[in-house]
Amino acid sequence: MKKIMTIFLLALLAAGVLFTGCKEEKKPSTFGFTCFWLGSPFFTVLEQTIREEVEKNGDRLITVDPDRDPQKQVSQIENLIVQKIDAIFLSPVDMEAIHPALVSLNKAKIPVINIDSEVRDIDLVAAYVGSDNYNAGYVCGVDMVKRFHNGGPIAVINSQARIASRTRIEGFMEAIAGKGFTIVYVGDATGGFSVAQHRTEEMLKSNPEVIAIMAANDPAALGALAACKAANRANILIYGVNGTPEAKAEIAEGGQFAGTSVQSPISIAKESVAIAYKILNKQPYEKRVLVRTFMINQENIGDYDIDSWQ
Repeated sequence: MKKIMTIFLLALLAAGVLFTGCKEEKKPSTFGFTCFWLGSPFFTVLEQTIREEVEKNGDRLITVDPDRDPQKQVSQIENLIVQKIDAIFLSPVDMEAIHPALVSLNKAKIPVINIDSEVRDIDLVAAYVGSDNYNAGYVCGVDMVKRFHNGGPIAVINSQARIASRTRIEGFMEAIAGKGFTIVYVGDATGGFSVAQHRTEEMLKSNPEVIAIMAANDPAALGALAACKAANRANILIYGVNGTPEAKAEIAEGGQFAGTSVQSPISIAKESVAIAYKILNKQPYEKRVLVRTFMINQENIGDYDIDSWQ
């Protein structure tokens, strides 16, 4: 009887080992990442944080950089689809030109986590995670109104192809409405330092009366600052959006860079990755997440770390 029991227990043990050995391991997920331009410090930090979050789970991130070219972005996404990615983190170069890629992603049943700047066809994405861009512009306007009680002529440096930039300017316009300001110049800098510098140089010649510049992001604001310094126009105050270390350093110096509205690429990245995993695991998730934005100016710069992102 003991011999029979021993044989029975050994058989059970062998079956358990066999079952455990045959248990299917989790297949690593592959994510895609595409953004406006990896030359932007904001997107560099965003991509790095997403990569860290994905790789610590044993998964893979494939990154492509369209370098501000909407057609290149669509082509690169088509290539990511061929590589059979499981989901994609996407910030469009152009909110409308991205449409063919969104259609292809939907046909391939690849969920899109739209980050930072919204696409026009928001119904074609699984979720959106980005900054509260309206408030980002609004707080800049509020600060400007406090500094110029009687208003005056101002310039706006925008990036028209991106909803994030347009929404920031809408918030800014709301804050300065009825406060005596006149927008005498609007330039599209596509979010870049060099183009913004050139646009500001043109503006200073055509509209030397300008007292302040509102830029849709910090690289554009820093480009405007460079042009103003070169023209010895230290009296023009400059505002940006991002909260880059470079912008905060300028604010800390107490010069003409008046303030930046802070957004957190780190928070956006972590929220996006958490949602991506919920989607893949068929768990409930928020379809729209707005990350808080706030103002850093010369009055409160001492409360923040200048050398890193928030």
